Amino acid sequence: MNAPILSNLLQPMTHHPRPDHLSNAHLDALEEETIFILREVAAAFERPTLLFSGGKDSLVMLKCAEKAFMDSKTGGHIPYPLLMIDTGHNFHEVTDFRDARAKELGAELIVRSVEDSMARGTVRLAHPGESRNVHQSVTLLEAIEEFRFDALIGGARRDEEKARAKERIFSHRDSFGQWQPKEQRPELWTLFNTRLHPGEHFRVFPISNWTELDVWQYIARERVALPSLYYTHQRAVVERKGLLVPVTDLTPAKPGEQVQTRNVRFRTVGDITCTCPVESRAATPDDIVIETLAADVSERGATRMDDKTSEASMEKRKKDGYF
Repeated sequence: MNAPILSNLLQPMTHHPRPDHLSNAHLDALEEETIFILREVAAAFERPTLLFSGGKDSLVMLKCAEKAFMDSKTGGHIPYPLLMIDTGHNFHEVTDFRDARAKELGAELIVRSVEDSMARGTVRLAHPGESRNVHQSVTLLEAIEEFRFDALIGGARRDEEKARAKERIFSHRDSFGQWQPKEQRPELWTLFNTRLHPGEHFRVFPISNWTELDVWQYIARERVALPSLYYTHQRAVVERKGLLVPVTDLTPAKPGEQVQTRNVRFRTVGDITCTCPVESRAATPDDIVIETLAADVSERGATRMDDKTSEASMEKRKKDGYF
């Protein structure tokens, strides 16, 4: 396979959908690039793993991995395990879907929990209601040490957030699991420097050049099944700091807040304590493509409470080992 040049394919959003043949050619190029990278990881590393949360981006990557390594006639399997870092506060619709999809593909699924790190004393919460999302870094680094992973494949995209826009596709991590933006290696054409010193590893982002719109167009074209949370449903929410916060046992309404039932969907899914839905009546991938064309706020900006703390919050977490 001739891999496309790994150029930045991010395009400004337009309110006019691309003609079908142009859209398909664009998606074909992105898919081919992703498949090339997934195969490159399998060839270059001894103990890679694919981070799999059950969210839309990891499901798109899993679909590309299926195309890269599995064949309906000759069989085959994904040559690395799937890894999930579970905060213990994930939506059950997502974790149930994660388990079912891994079983369907016959893939090895490894789950490591922040609650296990809490039991070991390596994670300590400031207070019981603190979000566990940021503490995933500790559990992830413990899993890397346990299984001696040398490459972790993730579904981060450059259009999501400013810090992620700085990432290389093959992003080097030092022996402490830390990311140093100024020490990332150049990536020319399809040549990657995958050399590692003991204890170091890579984070690999095969869909770096995809946008949220690309992801939804691909989901629509390939009929990628997703957890139901991604589509419109009724949910009790409160308005807080410009976001719609779901009312749950973990995120109850505060005194004085008015609980409303609205038609919402999730643009991204994660820890319940920091992930918010958006108002929407989109019931199909095609509906969401139309909504995404009109969106003027990134999915993380519109849905993640933990990214609201400061402009540099994600970059700081990435330097500390966050994916």
